[in-house]
Amino acid sequence: MYDTLIIGSGPAGMTAALYAARSNLKVGIIEQGAPGGQMNNTFEIENYPGYEHISGPELSMKMYEPLEKFQVENIYGIVQKIEVDGNVKRVITEDNSYESKTIILATGAKYRLLGAPGEEEYTSRGVSYCAVCDGAFFRNQDLLVVGGGDSAVEEAIYLTQFAKSVTIVHRRDELRAQKVIQDRAFANEKIKFIWDSVVKEIKGNDIKVSSVMVENVKTGELSEHEFGGVFIYVGMNPVTSMVADLAITDDAGWVLTDDKMQTSLSGIFAVGDVRQKDLRQITTAVGDGAIAGQGVYNYIVEHS
Repeated sequence: MYDTLIIGSGPAGMTAALYAARSNLKVGIIEQGAPGGQMNNTFEIENYPGYEHISGPELSMKMYEPLEKFQVENIYGIVQKIEVDGNVKRVITEDNSYESKTIILATGAKYRLLGAPGEEEYTSRGVSYCAVCDGAFFRNQDLLVVGGGDSAVEEAIYLTQFAKSVTIVHRRDELRAQKVIQDRAFANEKIKFIWDSVVKEIKGNDIKVSSVMVENVKTGELSEHEFGGVFIYVGMNPVTSMVADLAITDDAGWVLTDDKMQTSLSGIFAVGDVRQKDLRQITTAVGDGAIAGQGVYNYIVEHS
Protein backbone atom coordinates (compact mmCIF):
# COMPACT_ATOMS: atom_id res chain seq x y z
CA MET A 1 0.00 0.00 0.00
CA TYR A 2 1.48 3.31 -1.14
CA ASP A 3 0.65 6.65 0.42
CA THR A 4 0.55 8.13 -3.07
CA LEU A 5 1.04 6.81 -6.58
CA ILE A 6 1.93 9.35 -9.24
CA ILE A 7 1.04 8.53 -12.83
CA GLY A 8 3.62 10.21 -15.04
CA SER A 9 7.11 11.59 -14.42
CA GLY A 10 7.13 14.92 -16.20
CA PRO A 11 8.01 18.09 -14.24
CA ALA A 12 4.63 18.08 -12.47
CA GLY A 13 4.88 14.44 -11.45
CA MET A 14 8.49 14.68 -10.28
CA THR A 15 7.80 17.81 -8.23
CA ALA A 16 4.77 16.17 -6.62
CA ALA A 17 6.92 13.13 -5.81
CA LEU A 18 9.61 15.30 -4.21
CA TYR A 19 7.18 17.18 -1.98
CA ALA A 20 5.34 14.01 -0.96
CA ALA A 21 8.55 12.08 -0.26
CA ARG A 22 9.98 14.94 1.81
CA SER A 23 6.89 14.56 4.00
CA ASN A 24 8.01 10.98 4.70
CA LEU A 25 5.30 9.36 2.56
CA LYS A 26 5.69 6.10 0.66
CA VAL A 27 5.74 7.35 -2.96
CA GLY A 28 5.75 5.52 -6.26
CA ILE A 29 5.89 6.91 -9.81
CA ILE A 30 4.45 4.84 -12.63
CA GLU A 31 5.95 5.83 -15.98
CA GLN A 32 6.30 4.25 -19.40
CA GLY A 33 9.32 6.30 -20.49
CA ALA A 34 12.28 8.28 -19.25
CA PRO A 35 11.82 10.84 -16.47
CA GLY A 36 10.96 14.25 -17.84
CA GLY A 37 8.11 13.49 -20.21
CA GLN A 38 7.88 15.99 -23.05
CA MET A 39 10.85 17.94 -21.67
CA ASN A 40 13.05 15.26 -23.21
CA ASN A 41 11.84 16.36 -26.65
CA THR A 42 12.93 19.97 -26.10
CA PHE A 43 16.39 20.76 -27.40
CA GLU A 44 16.91 23.89 -25.35
CA ILE A 45 14.89 25.58 -22.58
CA GLU A 46 15.39 29.31 -22.02
CA ASN A 47 12.38 30.22 -19.87
CA TYR A 48 12.95 28.18 -16.72
CA PRO A 49 14.10 30.29 -13.74
CA GLY A 50 17.69 29.80 -12.68
CA TYR A 51 19.04 28.79 -16.10
CA GLU A 52 19.94 31.03 -18.99
CA HIS A 53 19.50 27.94 -21.12
CA ILE A 54 19.42 24.20 -20.46
CA SER A 55 18.51 21.18 -22.55
CA GLY A 56 15.29 19.33 -21.82
CA PRO A 57 17.02 16.02 -21.00
CA GLU A 58 19.50 17.79 -18.68
CA LEU A 59 16.73 19.57 -16.75
CA SER A 60 14.83 16.28 -16.54
CA MET A 61 17.77 14.56 -14.86
CA LYS A 62 18.33 17.47 -12.46
CA MET A 63 14.69 17.16 -11.36
CA TYR A 64 14.97 13.39 -11.08
CA GLU A 65 18.16 13.19 -8.98
CA PRO A 66 16.60 14.29 -5.65
CA LEU A 67 13.93 11.60 -5.96
CA GLU A 68 16.57 8.89 -5.56
CA LYS A 69 17.75 10.52 -2.34
CA PHE A 70 14.24 10.37 -0.91
CA GLN A 71 13.71 6.78 -2.11
CA VAL A 72 10.85 7.40 -4.50
CA GLU A 73 10.07 4.06 -6.14
CA ASN A 74 10.10 3.95 -9.93
CA ILE A 75 7.61 1.58 -11.50
CA TYR A 76 7.59 0.89 -15.22
CA GLY A 77 4.12 0.36 -16.60
CA ILE A 78 1.43 1.52 -18.98
CA VAL A 79 -1.61 2.38 -16.90
CA GLN A 80 -4.81 0.90 -18.28
CA LYS A 81 -7.32 1.86 -15.60
CA ILE A 82 -7.75 3.47 -12.19
CA GLU A 83 -10.38 2.09 -9.83
CA VAL A 84 -11.72 3.51 -6.57
CA ASP A 85 -12.74 1.10 -3.79
CA GLY A 86 -13.68 3.25 -0.81
CA ASN A 87 -10.52 4.85 0.54
CA VAL A 88 -8.36 2.52 -1.56
CA LYS A 89 -7.31 3.49 -5.08
CA ARG A 90 -6.17 0.78 -7.44
CA VAL A 91 -3.91 1.41 -10.45
CA ILE A 92 -4.01 -1.33 -13.06
CA THR A 93 -1.20 -1.62 -15.60
CA GLU A 94 -0.80 -4.10 -18.45
CA ASP A 95 0.70 -6.74 -16.16
CA ASN A 96 0.21 -5.65 -12.55
CA SER A 97 -1.99 -3.90 -10.00
CA TYR A 98 -1.00 -1.40 -7.28
CA GLU A 99 -2.92 0.02 -4.33
CA SER A 100 -2.57 3.48 -2.82
CA LYS A 101 -4.27 5.86 -0.42
CA THR A 102 -4.04 8.69 -2.95
CA ILE A 103 -3.31 9.16 -6.64
CA ILE A 104 -1.80 12.11 -8.48
CA LEU A 105 -2.52 12.17 -12.21
CA ALA A 106 0.41 13.71 -14.08
CA THR A 107 -0.20 12.05 -17.44
CA GLY A 108 0.05 15.24 -19.48
CA ALA A 109 -1.26 15.90 -22.96
CA LYS A 110 -0.14 15.04 -26.43
CA TYR A 111 -0.10 17.47 -29.32
CA ARG A 112 -2.51 16.39 -32.00
CA LEU A 113 -0.48 15.44 -35.05
CA LEU A 114 -1.20 16.38 -38.63
CA GLY A 115 -0.21 12.93 -39.83
CA ALA A 116 1.63 14.42 -42.79
CA PRO A 117 4.79 12.75 -44.13
CA GLY A 118 7.90 14.32 -42.61
CA GLU A 119 6.14 15.59 -39.49
CA GLU A 120 7.56 13.07 -37.03
CA GLU A 121 10.91 12.88 -38.84
CA TYR A 122 11.52 16.61 -38.41
CA THR A 123 9.99 17.12 -34.97
CA SER A 124 12.52 19.20 -32.96
CA ARG A 125 14.37 19.79 -36.24
CA GLY A 126 12.10 22.51 -37.57
CA VAL A 127 8.70 21.10 -36.60
CA SER A 128 7.46 22.46 -33.28
CA TYR A 129 4.24 22.56 -31.28
CA CYS A 130 5.23 25.41 -28.93
CA ALA A 131 6.14 28.92 -30.10
CA VAL A 132 6.89 30.09 -26.56
CA CYS A 133 9.34 27.21 -26.16
CA ASP A 134 11.07 27.32 -29.54
CA GLY A 135 10.28 30.61 -31.29
CA ALA A 136 13.57 32.28 -30.41
CA PHE A 137 15.50 29.59 -32.31
CA PHE A 138 13.94 30.73 -35.61
CA ARG A 139 15.14 34.32 -35.80
CA ASN A 140 14.92 35.94 -39.24
CA GLN A 141 13.38 32.87 -40.86
CA ASP A 142 10.18 32.35 -42.83
CA LEU A 143 7.85 30.26 -40.69
CA LEU A 144 4.61 28.38 -41.27
CA VAL A 145 1.84 28.09 -38.66
CA VAL A 146 -0.79 25.39 -39.21
CA GLY A 147 -4.27 26.03 -37.79
CA GLY A 148 -6.92 28.71 -37.52
CA GLY A 149 -8.02 28.76 -33.88
CA ASP A 150 -7.02 30.99 -31.00
CA SER A 151 -3.79 29.13 -30.24
CA ALA A 152 -2.59 29.11 -33.85
CA VAL A 153 -3.23 32.80 -34.44
CA GLU A 154 -1.91 33.93 -31.04
CA GLU A 155 1.27 31.93 -31.55
CA ALA A 156 1.67 33.30 -35.09
CA ILE A 157 1.54 36.82 -33.66
CA TYR A 158 4.05 35.82 -30.96
CA LEU A 159 6.43 34.42 -33.59
CA THR A 160 6.57 37.69 -35.53
CA GLN A 161 8.95 39.13 -32.92
CA PHE A 162 11.56 36.62 -34.10
CA ALA A 163 10.64 35.63 -37.65
CA LYS A 164 11.24 37.32 -40.96
CA SER A 165 7.68 36.34 -41.90
CA VAL A 166 4.92 34.08 -40.58
CA THR A 167 2.41 32.38 -42.87
CA ILE A 168 -0.79 30.86 -41.49
CA VAL A 169 -2.24 27.96 -43.48
CA HIS A 170 -5.86 27.08 -42.74
CA ARG A 171 -8.23 24.57 -44.32
CA ARG A 172 -11.07 27.10 -44.40
CA ASP A 173 -11.41 30.56 -45.94
CA GLU A 174 -11.77 32.24 -42.56
CA LEU A 175 -10.16 31.89 -39.17
CA ARG A 176 -11.87 30.32 -36.14
CA ALA A 177 -10.01 32.53 -33.66
CA GLN A 178 -11.74 35.26 -31.66
CA LYS A 179 -12.37 38.42 -33.66
CA VAL A 180 -10.01 40.55 -31.57
CA ILE A 181 -7.17 38.07 -32.16
CA GLN A 182 -7.94 37.94 -35.88
CA ASP A 183 -7.80 41.71 -36.10
CA ARG A 184 -4.32 41.75 -34.57
CA ALA A 185 -3.13 39.16 -37.07
CA PHE A 186 -4.58 40.94 -40.08
CA ALA A 187 -2.97 44.19 -38.93
CA ASN A 188 0.47 42.61 -38.58
CA GLU A 189 2.56 43.22 -41.69
CA LYS A 190 4.67 40.12 -41.07
CA ILE A 191 1.71 37.72 -41.22
CA LYS A 192 0.49 36.17 -44.47
CA PHE A 193 -2.25 33.61 -45.14
CA ILE A 194 -2.79 30.55 -47.31
CA TRP A 195 -6.53 29.81 -47.29
CA ASP A 196 -8.51 26.65 -48.05
CA SER A 197 -5.37 24.58 -47.78
CA VAL A 198 -3.77 21.75 -45.82
CA VAL A 199 -0.20 20.54 -45.34
CA LYS A 200 0.46 17.43 -47.42
CA GLU A 201 4.16 16.93 -46.70
CA ILE A 202 6.99 18.49 -44.69
CA LYS A 203 10.31 18.28 -46.51
CA GLY A 204 13.87 18.72 -45.30
CA ASN A 205 17.54 18.14 -46.05
CA ASP A 206 17.92 15.32 -43.47
CA ILE A 207 19.05 17.96 -40.95
CA LYS A 208 16.16 20.42 -40.73
CA VAL A 209 12.95 21.53 -42.40
CA SER A 210 13.41 23.25 -45.75
CA SER A 211 10.00 23.36 -47.43
CA VAL A 212 6.32 22.35 -47.18
CA MET A 213 3.93 20.90 -49.75
CA VAL A 214 0.47 22.49 -49.48
CA GLU A 215 -2.76 21.34 -51.14
CA ASN A 216 -5.74 23.56 -51.89
CA VAL A 217 -8.77 21.58 -50.65
CA LYS A 218 -11.10 23.20 -53.21
CA THR A 219 -8.98 22.88 -56.36
CA GLY A 220 -6.63 20.04 -55.44
CA GLU A 221 -3.70 22.16 -56.59
CA LEU A 222 -0.34 21.33 -54.97
CA SER A 223 2.30 23.97 -54.29
CA GLU A 224 5.67 23.94 -52.54
CA HIS A 225 6.81 26.75 -50.24
CA GLU A 226 10.17 27.30 -48.55
CA PHE A 227 10.01 27.54 -44.75
CA GLY A 228 12.63 27.22 -42.04
CA GLY A 229 10.15 26.04 -39.43
CA VAL A 230 6.63 24.66 -39.05
CA PHE A 231 4.53 25.31 -35.94
CA ILE A 232 1.50 23.03 -35.65
CA TYR A 233 -1.63 24.02 -33.69
CA VAL A 234 -4.42 21.65 -34.56
CA GLY A 235 -5.25 20.87 -30.94
CA MET A 236 -4.03 18.84 -27.98
CA ASN A 237 -5.37 15.62 -26.56
CA PRO A 238 -5.24 14.98 -22.79
CA VAL A 239 -3.94 11.56 -21.76
CA THR A 240 -6.93 10.53 -19.65
CA SER A 241 -8.20 7.25 -21.05
CA MET A 242 -7.41 5.51 -17.74
CA VAL A 243 -9.89 7.73 -15.86
CA ALA A 244 -12.59 7.87 -18.51
CA ASP A 245 -15.06 6.08 -16.21
CA LEU A 246 -14.44 8.24 -13.14
CA ALA A 247 -16.37 11.36 -14.23
CA ILE A 248 -13.54 13.77 -13.30
CA THR A 249 -13.00 15.31 -16.75
CA ASP A 250 -14.80 17.83 -18.91
CA ASP A 251 -16.30 16.89 -22.28
CA ALA A 252 -12.92 17.28 -23.99
CA GLY A 253 -11.18 14.95 -21.53
CA TRP A 254 -9.27 17.53 -19.44
CA VAL A 255 -9.25 16.77 -15.70
CA LEU A 256 -11.13 19.28 -13.55
CA THR A 257 -9.55 20.31 -10.23
CA ASP A 258 -9.83 22.99 -7.60
CA ASP A 259 -6.94 25.30 -6.68
CA LYS A 260 -5.56 22.56 -4.40
CA MET A 261 -5.28 20.22 -7.40
CA GLN A 262 -8.04 17.98 -6.02
CA THR A 263 -10.56 16.37 -8.36
CA SER A 264 -14.17 15.69 -7.42
CA LEU A 265 -13.10 12.25 -6.17
CA SER A 266 -11.63 12.26 -2.66
CA GLY A 267 -7.94 11.39 -2.68
CA ILE A 268 -7.41 11.82 -6.43
CA PHE A 269 -5.39 14.83 -7.54
CA ALA A 270 -4.26 16.04 -10.98
CA VAL A 271 -1.31 18.22 -11.98
CA GLY A 272 0.34 19.68 -15.06
CA ASP A 273 -0.82 19.58 -18.64
CA VAL A 274 -3.61 17.04 -18.03
CA ARG A 275 -5.57 19.66 -16.07
CA GLN A 276 -8.04 22.06 -17.62
CA LYS A 277 -5.90 25.24 -17.54
CA ASP A 278 -4.79 28.18 -19.67
CA LEU A 279 -0.98 27.92 -19.68
CA ARG A 280 0.92 24.67 -20.12
CA GLN A 281 4.57 25.30 -19.27
CA ILE A 282 7.27 23.64 -17.16
CA THR A 283 6.96 26.40 -14.56
CA THR A 284 3.20 25.97 -14.14
CA ALA A 285 3.59 22.18 -13.99
CA VAL A 286 6.13 22.50 -11.18
CA GLY A 287 3.74 24.76 -9.25
CA ASP A 288 0.90 22.26 -9.64
CA GLY A 289 3.16 19.45 -8.46
CA ALA A 290 4.23 21.28 -5.31
CA ILE A 291 0.62 21.97 -4.32
CA ALA A 292 -0.48 18.37 -4.92
CA GLY A 293 2.56 16.88 -3.20
CA GLN A 294 1.72 18.80 -0.04
CA GLY A 295 -1.97 18.13 -0.60
CA VAL A 296 -1.66 14.35 -0.43
CA TYR A 297 0.19 14.69 2.89
CA ASN A 298 -2.64 16.83 4.30
CA TYR A 299 -5.21 14.37 2.95
CA ILE A 300 -3.52 11.38 4.60
CA VAL A 301 -3.21 13.20 7.94
CA GLU A 302 -6.88 14.12 7.84
CA HIS A 303 -7.97 10.56 6.98
CA SER A 304 -5.70 8.73 9.41
